[in-house]
Amino acid sequence: MLQNPKRYTITAALPYTNGPIHIGHLAGVYVPSDIYSRYLRMQGKDVAFICGSDEHGVAISMKAKKEGITPQEVINKYDGIIRKSFIDFGISFDNYSRTSAKIHHDTASEFFRTLYDKGDFIEEVTEQLYDAKANQFLADRFVVGTCPKCGNEEAYGDQCEKCGSTLNATDLINPKSTITGETPILKSTKHWFLPLDRYTDFLTEWILVGHKNDWKPNVYGQVKSWVDGGLEPRAVTRDLDWGIDVPVEGAEGKKLYVWFDAPIGYISSTKEWAAREGKDWEPYWKDEDTKLVHFIGKDNIVFHCIIFPAMLKAEGSYILPDNVPANEFLNLEGNKLSTSKNWAVWLHEYLEDFPEKQDVLRYALTANAPETKDNDFTWKDFQARNNNELVAVFGNFINRVVVLTNKYYDGFIPTPNELTEIDEATLTELKAYPAVISSSVERYRFREALGELMNVARLGNKYLADEEPWKVMKDNPERVKTQMYVALQIAAALSILSEPFLPFTATKLSRILKNEGKLKWSDIAETSDLIPAGHQIGEAELLFAKIEDEEIQKQIDKLEATKTANLAENKQPEPQKDLIQFEDFAKMDLRVGTILEAEKMPKANKLLILKVDTGIDVRTIVSGIAESFSPEEIVGKRVTVLANLAPRALRGVESQGMILMTTNAEGKLVFVNPDAEAANGETIN
Repeated sequence: MLQNPKRYTITAALPYTNGPIHIGHLAGVYVPSDIYSRYLRMQGKDVAFICGSDEHGVAISMKAKKEGITPQEVINKYDGIIRKSFIDFGISFDNYSRTSAKIHHDTASEFFRTLYDKGDFIEEVTEQLYDAKANQFLADRFVVGTCPKCGNEEAYGDQCEKCGSTLNATDLINPKSTITGETPILKSTKHWFLPLDRYTDFLTEWILVGHKNDWKPNVYGQVKSWVDGGLEPRAVTRDLDWGIDVPVEGAEGKKLYVWFDAPIGYISSTKEWAAREGKDWEPYWKDEDTKLVHFIGKDNIVFHCIIFPAMLKAEGSYILPDNVPANEFLNLEGNKLSTSKNWAVWLHEYLEDFPEKQDVLRYALTANAPETKDNDFTWKDFQARNNNELVAVFGNFINRVVVLTNKYYDGFIPTPNELTEIDEATLTELKAYPAVISSSVERYRFREALGELMNVARLGNKYLADEEPWKVMKDNPERVKTQMYVALQIAAALSILSEPFLPFTATKLSRILKNEGKLKWSDIAETSDLIPAGHQIGEAELLFAKIEDEEIQKQIDKLEATKTANLAENKQPEPQKDLIQFEDFAKMDLRVGTILEAEKMPKANKLLILKVDTGIDVRTIVSGIAESFSPEEIVGKRVTVLANLAPRALRGVESQGMILMTTNAEGKLVFVNPDAEAANGETIN
């Protein structure tokens, strides 16, 4: 781990421009990287926080085919949505670029050419999957099949999302083309490979020995598994019609593999930023005094910890990442987030339903961040964290301090009298928090750091609750001046310490306290006079508002509607049963009937006792539909009756027939109804 670096290059995984940003992206990558970058800037560090849209690869082509538009139209549409979401949520990139930019095409091509000229690639003709009907080679994501490691029948050609294994398309069992549904054939094609096996010793020494104690266990463990399993050459080119041309002769129709060109996007984005700011980009990537940190999700660990470092090592002039603090996955209401299934909370939609509540989501996602294991986002937990923590703890403390200061002193900070032992102890405890929070942030423990921030607010609440200035004011107003002065110092500290985590709240609080730009992080530990006597603050404003049950239920209902739509879309008909003869069907006496009466069967949750007019008689039929229908709602219902079913006693009641039912796409029972014009007793044949 690099000590006292001169500068920091911080990268956040490039989002695919095949859809908007959702809470999983925010929790896994962008909020943690933003907290870290904001914190470092508050320490006065030289920071380049870099990102950009990943606009190549098969995901873009798939989206374009699905929507019937060009890849360029896809990337332009979603690049705009993604950029706005990042701005709206305060993700403070120094530069957000695009891999479709000329500077990136030039940088990636030059990088490839450098390795090519040094002889670092293996050129090889291999057999790849080919869709003869579509007349094209199938890129990884255009193939699905059975994972050879876990048996998942919906694994992609590059990765099984169920077990997390990285695959080659030719590894799949029973592969199918997602373009035509055809079984692909094998066809020869030439590609260039990065021989990862040559870098086994380097990766072992650099990561497994060098970073054994400072990298997260989930990251270290996945890298160790890969290295121990034996590294193999990895293709860096693909047969695609969208991406960066392979810049060598004999490579017509070939594009750079997206996982070769995408991480180079960090470099090209840094070049773009440096050119705009009048800086030299090279120290941020080539100086040993620079700390390089990659923020990613766990599905990108192999690319950032094995493939990209091998590329950088092969090139020879670049530094290697000091840390790759990858997070695990965030689930949503117990199910895996899925862009294709619309099982997500999209950031642009969130702000439509919860305007100006960016920090509430940032807080909830950080407090429940999947730092070492997969975690679950639920709307009830989101509501509880807002109401019970942000409103009841942080917001409540600030509101009381500001209201009382305006009530007692017209908003002017009072001059304190002699400090008591409790006052001294409180201010001493306050001074310790910057170092505690710093320690957690610098070890990438953002949940822990946020918890310590909230402990500052709890310190303030406890101080006010113990001191009760509203009671003391009656008999000892001089003592209250000291109490309010101490409480205001805690409020001022919160306006600084909260900035990396809750930037919109920090700005609002600084505006209320009228201390914008006047304090540094280090001031909190160095002085007890953060906001001096005689300074006038503004009027009270609510930092956070309570979220009501109705607002949460609306979000839960939206997800339920998505689940229902997915069931309907994916519902497969039952396979046809064995063939029967006409005589078998003719034996059934199907009649039109009407339910005249209905009541629940005593001591039976599933059964209803029905009186049914079949046209030939009124008979009793016992039906197992009580969990789907109340007796009242089915009286008068027109039904189809199997009239000649042999009678059967159910809980002492003889049932003389059967009502025909089916299930809809949601899995709910529905009646198979005859046309309204058919009279009771009419036969169905």
